[in-house]
Amino acid sequence: MNRRSFLRIAGGGVVLAAGAGALFAATRTPTAAMAPWGAAGSYADPRLNALSWAILSPNPHNRQPWIVELRGEDTAILRFDTDRQLPETDPFDRQLTIGLGCFLELAEMAANASGHRMHRTLFPEGESADGLDTRPVAILRFIPDASVAADPLWTYVPDRRSNKEPYDIARAVPQSALEPLLASARHGGMIGGTVDAEEVPYWRALTEEALRIEIETPRTFQESVDLFRIGKREVLANPDGIDFTGPLFEGLALAGLFTRESAGDTSSVAYRQGLDAVNANARSAMGLVWLITDGNSRVNQIGAGGDWLRINLAATAGGLGIQPMSQALQEYPEMHALYAEVHDRLAPDGGTVQMLARIGYGQTVPASPRWPLEAKLVTA
Repeated sequence: MNRRSFLRIAGGGVVLAAGAGALFAATRTPTAAMAPWGAAGSYADPRLNALSWAILSPNPHNRQPWIVELRGEDTAILRFDTDRQLPETDPFDRQLTIGLGCFLELAEMAANASGHRMHRTLFPEGESADGLDTRPVAILRFIPDASVAADPLWTYVPDRRSNKEPYDIARAVPQSALEPLLASARHGGMIGGTVDAEEVPYWRALTEEALRIEIETPRTFQESVDLFRIGKREVLANPDGIDFTGPLFEGLALAGLFTRESAGDTSSVAYRQGLDAVNANARSAMGLVWLITDGNSRVNQIGAGGDWLRINLAATAGGLGIQPMSQALQEYPEMHALYAEVHDRLAPDGGTVQMLARIGYGQTVPASPRWPLEAKLVTA
């Protein structure tokens, strides 16, 4: 749903007007949930310093599925938080593993920027194809090394966003703007994309159909609805999931027009407006980018996460908005036909399409809420 300061609900009159709501708006930002963005890089311990950046990584449904244990003076152990699973839309934890790969890539970037190498040992106790468990995802050692240099994409980390607003359909994305994204991989992922005006409509229609399937499949949509954080109070209590903050959503919630119950009710205004909003996003794609790996092991998925973070940062560097539109890649029965269609088109000779995203030029959007680093640290 677009963040507008003025909205009329059919038959409901004015919910919030821009002038009258200025004071209300000023008090509805969940500032404490945004604090980790300002705290990143402020720690003396090089491990904490790197991890304080890593928690800002993109991840599915903003689940933030990482837990870290510090060992000794130079080691950290990354584990998966099994309470953060998405069993309906990500039944094998593939997407969540990609999120952990983003985390590791950003931790390494941050370590390098502070004059440290980060040596990673992935899945030292083995990996499971069926789903992640509590075994270590990675053991990390932080080693001082004055010879390491900051990654060229590092400077764009504070400004990285997943832009979930409609893009400017009057402003084409040139091929020259797509090229840096296609060249950003370093973990073996094969990045492809298109800004071809004749090809983009196909992808708009496919991603819109995938969204329709997810939303009209009760159990998969309910998984998202259960993670809605509506208004400042809910976001501060749980700075993860799908946040709806600001005067518009607070006003709708106060009026009883936007609740988890109404969002899941297919006859409600909130449901119809939510569907219109996600469709508007799909229809405003001005280009698509995708990421393919040769295999689909956990190590492949971690590598895909590293490359996905780099694609995000390359988009930020070029002033592009980017948003995952990977519903068609989800592995549940109702999505099988679209999953096969995407793979037949993009990986006809084998491989796994790990990510699919829209790109375009859009408005500036705020950062997503995060749990503070201290909430993600555990003791042995």
